Amino acid sequence: MSTSPCRPGQTTIGWIGAGVMGSSMCAHLIQHGYQTVVFTRTRSRAESLLAQGATWANTPGEVARVSDVVCTIVGYPHDVREVVLGSDGVLSAARPNQVLVDFTTSEPSLAVEIHQAAQALNVESVDAPISGGDAGAREARLSIMVGGSTAAFERLQPLLTVLGKTIVHQGGPGAGQHCKMVNQTLIATGMIGVCEALLYGYRAGLDLEKVLESVASGAAGSWSLSNLGPRILQGDFEPGFFVEHFVKDMGIALREARQMGLALPGLALAEQLYLALQAQGHGRRGTQALQLALARLSGIDWPDI
Repeated sequence: MSTSPCRPGQTTIGWIGAGVMGSSMCAHLIQHGYQTVVFTRTRSRAESLLAQGATWANTPGEVARVSDVVCTIVGYPHDVREVVLGSDGVLSAARPNQVLVDFTTSEPSLAVEIHQAAQALNVESVDAPISGGDAGAREARLSIMVGGSTAAFERLQPLLTVLGKTIVHQGGPGAGQHCKMVNQTLIATGMIGVCEALLYGYRAGLDLEKVLESVASGAAGSWSLSNLGPRILQGDFEPGFFVEHFVKDMGIALREARQMGLALPGLALAEQLYLALQAQGHGRRGTQALQLALARLSGIDWPDI
Protein backbone atom coordinates (compact mmCIF):
# COMPACT_ATOMS: atom_id res chain seq x y z
CA MET A 1 0.00 0.00 0.00
CA SER A 2 1.34 3.41 -0.94
CA THR A 3 2.57 5.80 1.75
CA SER A 4 2.26 8.82 -0.56
CA PRO A 5 0.03 11.75 0.43
CA CYS A 6 -3.74 11.26 0.25
CA ARG A 7 -5.18 11.98 -3.19
CA PRO A 8 -8.77 11.99 -4.51
CA GLY A 9 -9.31 9.11 -6.89
CA GLN A 10 -6.32 7.24 -5.42
CA THR A 11 -6.91 7.08 -1.67
CA THR A 12 -9.92 5.20 -0.29
CA ILE A 13 -11.25 6.71 2.92
CA GLY A 14 -13.04 4.67 5.56
CA TRP A 15 -15.38 6.76 7.71
CA ILE A 16 -16.86 5.64 11.03
CA GLY A 17 -19.42 7.95 12.68
CA ALA A 18 -22.00 10.28 11.14
CA GLY A 19 -23.11 12.60 13.89
CA VAL A 20 -23.56 16.37 13.94
CA MET A 21 -20.00 17.06 12.74
CA GLY A 22 -18.93 13.74 11.22
CA SER A 23 -21.63 13.71 8.56
CA SER A 24 -20.59 17.10 7.17
CA MET A 25 -16.90 16.20 7.27
CA CYS A 26 -17.40 12.96 5.37
CA ALA A 27 -19.59 14.75 2.82
CA HIS A 28 -16.75 17.19 2.07
CA LEU A 29 -14.41 14.29 1.28
CA ILE A 30 -16.97 12.71 -1.04
CA GLN A 31 -17.50 16.03 -2.80
CA HIS A 32 -13.74 16.37 -3.28
CA GLY A 33 -13.59 13.04 -5.10
CA TYR A 34 -12.46 10.63 -2.40
CA GLN A 35 -13.88 7.13 -2.65
CA THR A 36 -15.49 6.64 0.76
CA VAL A 37 -16.67 3.63 2.74
CA VAL A 38 -18.96 4.35 5.70
CA PHE A 39 -20.05 2.60 8.89
CA THR A 40 -22.31 3.89 11.67
CA ARG A 41 -24.10 1.96 14.40
CA THR A 42 -27.40 3.27 13.03
CA ARG A 43 -27.42 2.95 9.26
CA SER A 44 -30.13 5.57 8.78
CA ARG A 45 -27.66 8.26 9.90
CA ALA A 46 -25.49 7.40 6.91
CA GLU A 47 -28.25 7.56 4.29
CA SER A 48 -27.37 11.08 3.11
CA LEU A 49 -23.74 10.02 2.65
CA LEU A 50 -24.73 6.87 0.78
CA ALA A 51 -26.93 9.02 -1.48
CA GLN A 52 -23.87 11.12 -2.28
CA GLY A 53 -21.86 8.08 -3.37
CA ALA A 54 -20.38 6.50 -0.26
CA THR A 55 -20.35 2.72 0.08
CA TRP A 56 -21.75 0.97 3.16
CA ALA A 57 -19.74 -1.39 5.36
CA ASN A 58 -21.30 -3.60 8.04
CA THR A 59 -18.54 -3.36 10.66
CA PRO A 60 -15.47 -1.23 11.49
CA GLY A 61 -13.31 -4.20 10.49
CA GLU A 62 -14.97 -4.30 7.08
CA VAL A 63 -14.21 -0.59 6.69
CA ALA A 64 -10.54 -1.25 7.43
CA ARG A 65 -10.28 -4.12 4.98
CA VAL A 66 -11.06 -1.87 2.00
CA SER A 67 -9.59 1.49 3.06
CA ASP A 68 -6.22 3.23 2.92
CA VAL A 69 -7.10 5.74 5.63
CA VAL A 70 -9.70 5.06 8.31
CA CYS A 71 -11.29 8.07 10.08
CA THR A 72 -13.30 7.76 13.26
CA ILE A 73 -15.48 10.38 14.96
CA VAL A 74 -17.68 8.84 17.63
CA GLY A 75 -19.06 9.93 20.98
CA TYR A 76 -17.02 8.70 23.92
CA PRO A 77 -13.67 7.05 24.69
CA HIS A 78 -15.41 3.69 25.18
CA ASP A 79 -16.84 4.06 21.65
CA VAL A 80 -13.34 4.75 20.30
CA ARG A 81 -12.02 1.67 22.10
CA GLU A 82 -14.80 -0.48 20.67
CA VAL A 83 -14.51 0.62 17.03
CA VAL A 84 -10.70 0.57 17.00
CA LEU A 85 -9.58 -2.12 19.45
CA GLY A 86 -12.72 -4.31 19.57
CA SER A 87 -12.99 -7.86 18.25
CA ASP A 88 -14.23 -6.59 14.88
CA GLY A 89 -12.65 -3.17 15.19
CA VAL A 90 -10.43 -1.32 12.76
CA LEU A 91 -7.17 -2.84 13.97
CA SER A 92 -8.57 -6.37 13.75
CA ALA A 93 -8.45 -6.03 9.97
CA ALA A 94 -5.75 -3.41 9.50
CA ARG A 95 -3.00 -3.77 6.92
CA PRO A 96 0.57 -2.43 6.95
CA ASN A 97 0.93 1.25 5.96
CA GLN A 98 -2.69 2.13 6.66
CA VAL A 99 -3.41 5.30 8.64
CA LEU A 100 -5.98 5.56 11.40
CA VAL A 101 -7.23 9.09 12.21
CA ASP A 102 -9.40 9.61 15.28
CA PHE A 103 -11.24 12.95 15.20
CA THR A 104 -13.10 12.15 18.42
CA THR A 105 -12.30 14.19 21.51
CA SER A 106 -11.01 11.40 23.70
CA GLU A 107 -8.44 10.52 26.35
CA PRO A 108 -4.75 11.24 25.63
CA SER A 109 -3.84 7.95 27.28
CA LEU A 110 -6.16 6.05 24.93
CA ALA A 111 -4.57 7.78 21.93
CA VAL A 112 -1.17 6.53 23.13
CA GLU A 113 -2.56 3.02 23.68
CA ILE A 114 -4.04 2.91 20.16
CA HIS A 115 -0.79 4.24 18.70
CA GLN A 116 1.17 1.44 20.34
CA ALA A 117 -1.29 -1.22 19.17
CA ALA A 118 -1.22 0.19 15.65
CA GLN A 119 2.58 0.39 15.55
CA ALA A 120 2.76 -3.33 16.28
CA LEU A 121 0.83 -3.86 13.01
CA ASN A 122 2.91 -1.30 11.06
CA VAL A 123 -0.12 1.02 10.99
CA GLU A 124 0.10 4.75 11.66
CA SER A 125 -2.30 6.16 14.25
CA VAL A 126 -3.09 9.86 14.62
CA ASP A 127 -5.25 11.63 17.19
CA ALA A 128 -6.81 14.67 15.55
CA PRO A 129 -9.61 16.19 17.66
CA ILE A 130 -11.41 19.12 16.13
CA SER A 131 -12.97 22.41 17.18
CA GLY A 132 -15.46 24.63 15.39
CA GLY A 133 -18.82 23.04 16.04
CA ASP A 134 -21.50 22.19 13.52
CA ALA A 135 -20.93 25.38 11.54
CA GLY A 136 -17.19 24.78 11.30
CA ALA A 137 -17.82 21.26 10.04
CA ARG A 138 -20.40 22.38 7.46
CA GLU A 139 -18.19 25.19 6.19
CA ALA A 140 -14.93 23.16 6.27
CA ARG A 141 -13.19 25.63 8.56
CA LEU A 142 -12.44 23.44 11.54
CA SER A 143 -9.38 23.72 13.75
CA ILE A 144 -7.66 20.32 13.75
CA MET A 145 -5.15 19.47 16.50
CA VAL A 146 -2.93 16.61 15.46
CA GLY A 147 -0.88 14.17 17.51
CA GLY A 148 1.26 11.51 15.85
CA SER A 149 4.31 11.10 13.67
CA THR A 150 5.48 13.79 11.27
CA ALA A 151 5.31 11.30 8.40
CA ALA A 152 1.65 10.50 9.08
CA PHE A 153 0.81 14.19 9.46
CA GLU A 154 2.38 15.02 6.09
CA ARG A 155 0.63 12.12 4.43
CA LEU A 156 -2.74 13.32 5.74
CA GLN A 157 -2.30 16.98 4.88
CA PRO A 158 -4.32 16.94 1.61
CA LEU A 159 -7.21 15.24 3.40
CA LEU A 160 -7.13 17.52 6.45
CA THR A 161 -7.13 20.66 4.33
CA VAL A 162 -10.49 19.58 2.88
CA LEU A 163 -11.93 19.62 6.39
CA GLY A 164 -10.30 22.52 8.19
CA LYS A 165 -8.58 25.89 8.01
CA THR A 166 -6.26 25.66 11.02
CA ILE A 167 -4.29 22.42 11.01
CA VAL A 168 -1.43 22.15 13.49
CA HIS A 169 0.83 19.21 14.33
CA GLN A 170 1.03 19.41 18.12
CA GLY A 171 3.54 16.59 18.66
CA GLY A 172 3.57 12.86 19.28
CA PRO A 173 0.72 10.48 20.15
CA GLY A 174 -1.77 12.06 22.55
CA ALA A 175 -0.60 15.63 21.92
CA GLY A 176 -3.66 16.43 19.81
CA GLN A 177 -5.95 15.29 22.62
CA HIS A 178 -4.03 17.32 25.21
CA CYS A 179 -4.38 20.40 22.99
CA LYS A 180 -8.13 19.77 22.75
CA MET A 181 -8.30 19.71 26.56
CA VAL A 182 -6.74 23.20 26.52
CA ASN A 183 -9.43 24.23 24.02
CA GLN A 184 -12.25 22.81 26.14
CA THR A 185 -10.94 24.46 29.31
CA LEU A 186 -10.99 27.83 27.54
CA ILE A 187 -14.52 27.28 26.28
CA ALA A 188 -15.88 26.02 29.61
CA THR A 189 -15.05 29.08 31.67
CA GLY A 190 -15.68 31.40 28.71
CA MET A 191 -19.26 30.16 28.35
CA ILE A 192 -19.94 31.05 31.99
CA GLY A 193 -18.88 34.62 31.22
CA VAL A 194 -21.00 34.82 28.06
CA CYS A 195 -24.13 33.56 29.79
CA GLU A 196 -23.72 35.61 32.97
CA ALA A 197 -23.04 38.78 30.96
CA LEU A 198 -26.22 38.31 28.92
CA LEU A 199 -28.22 37.71 32.10
CA TYR A 200 -26.84 40.95 33.54
CA GLY A 201 -27.79 42.88 30.41
CA TYR A 202 -31.24 41.32 30.39
CA ARG A 203 -31.96 42.16 34.02
CA ALA A 204 -30.64 45.71 33.48
CA GLY A 205 -33.20 46.17 30.71
CA LEU A 206 -30.72 46.58 27.85
CA ASP A 207 -31.33 45.74 24.21
CA LEU A 208 -29.13 42.63 24.05
CA GLU A 209 -28.62 42.81 20.29
CA LYS A 210 -27.17 46.29 20.73
CA VAL A 211 -25.07 45.00 23.63
CA LEU A 212 -23.57 42.30 21.39
CA GLU A 213 -22.87 44.90 18.71
CA SER A 214 -20.88 46.94 21.22
CA VAL A 215 -18.92 44.27 23.05
CA ALA A 216 -18.29 41.49 20.51
CA SER A 217 -15.60 43.41 18.60
CA GLY A 218 -13.75 44.68 21.67
CA ALA A 219 -11.54 43.10 24.30
CA ALA A 220 -14.49 41.06 25.61
CA GLY A 221 -15.05 39.42 22.24
CA SER A 222 -14.78 35.67 21.71
CA TRP A 223 -15.88 32.98 19.28
CA SER A 224 -18.54 31.85 21.75
CA LEU A 225 -19.91 35.36 22.18
CA SER A 226 -20.05 36.07 18.43
CA ASN A 227 -21.37 32.67 17.33
CA LEU A 228 -23.42 31.40 20.27
CA GLY A 229 -24.49 34.74 21.74
CA PRO A 230 -27.01 35.39 18.92
CA ARG A 231 -28.37 31.85 19.30
CA ILE A 232 -28.90 32.44 23.02
CA LEU A 233 -30.80 35.66 22.31
CA GLN A 234 -33.05 33.79 19.88
CA GLY A 235 -33.68 30.96 22.39
CA ASP A 236 -31.94 28.59 19.96
CA PHE A 237 -30.27 25.82 21.96
CA GLU A 238 -29.97 23.27 19.17
CA PRO A 239 -26.62 21.48 19.34
CA GLY A 240 -23.52 22.46 17.50
CA PHE A 241 -21.87 20.40 20.21
CA PHE A 242 -23.84 18.35 22.75
CA VAL A 243 -23.84 19.27 26.43
CA GLU A 244 -23.35 15.60 27.33
CA HIS A 245 -20.24 15.41 25.18
CA PHE A 246 -18.90 18.61 26.73
CA VAL A 247 -19.41 17.12 30.20
CA LYS A 248 -17.38 14.14 29.03
CA ASP A 249 -14.59 16.40 27.80
CA MET A 250 -14.42 18.39 31.03
CA GLY A 251 -14.23 15.14 32.97
CA ILE A 252 -11.26 14.03 30.86
CA ALA A 253 -9.51 17.38 31.33
CA LEU A 254 -10.03 17.33 35.10
CA ARG A 255 -8.70 13.76 35.37
CA GLU A 256 -5.63 14.69 33.33
CA ALA A 257 -5.16 17.80 35.47
CA ARG A 258 -5.23 15.75 38.67
CA GLN A 259 -2.62 13.39 37.26
CA MET A 260 -0.40 16.40 36.52
CA GLY A 261 -0.96 17.90 39.97
CA LEU A 262 -2.92 20.88 38.63
CA ALA A 263 -5.71 22.72 40.44
CA LEU A 264 -8.23 24.07 37.91
CA PRO A 265 -11.08 25.51 40.01
CA GLY A 266 -12.65 27.40 37.10
CA LEU A 267 -12.97 24.23 35.05
CA ALA A 268 -14.33 22.34 38.07
CA LEU A 269 -17.02 25.00 38.53
CA ALA A 270 -17.96 24.85 34.86
CA GLU A 271 -18.27 21.07 35.06
CA GLN A 272 -20.65 21.37 38.03
CA LEU A 273 -22.83 23.91 36.21
CA TYR A 274 -23.01 21.75 33.11
CA LEU A 275 -23.79 18.67 35.20
CA ALA A 276 -26.71 20.64 36.64
CA LEU A 277 -27.82 21.56 33.12
CA GLN A 278 -27.63 17.91 32.11
CA ALA A 279 -29.63 16.87 35.20
CA GLN A 280 -32.32 19.35 34.15
CA GLY A 281 -32.80 17.35 30.95
CA HIS A 282 -30.65 19.37 28.53
CA GLY A 283 -27.88 16.87 27.79
CA ARG A 284 -28.74 16.75 24.08
CA ARG A 285 -28.86 20.54 23.71
CA GLY A 286 -25.96 22.72 22.59
CA THR A 287 -23.36 24.08 25.01
CA GLN A 288 -25.02 27.51 24.83
CA ALA A 289 -27.93 25.99 26.80
CA LEU A 290 -25.91 26.79 29.93
CA GLN A 291 -27.94 30.00 29.75
CA LEU A 292 -31.02 28.04 30.86
CA ALA A 293 -29.38 26.70 34.02
CA LEU A 294 -27.93 30.06 35.00
CA ALA A 295 -31.19 31.88 34.25
CA ARG A 296 -32.99 29.41 36.48
CA LEU A 297 -30.69 30.28 39.39
CA SER A 298 -31.89 33.91 39.14
CA GLY A 299 -35.53 33.07 38.56
CA ILE A 300 -35.43 34.29 34.95
CA ASP A 301 -37.61 32.53 32.39
CA TRP A 302 -35.27 32.61 29.38
CA PRO A 303 -36.97 31.98 26.00
CA ASP A 304 -36.42 28.49 24.65
CA ILE A 305 -37.63 27.59 21.20
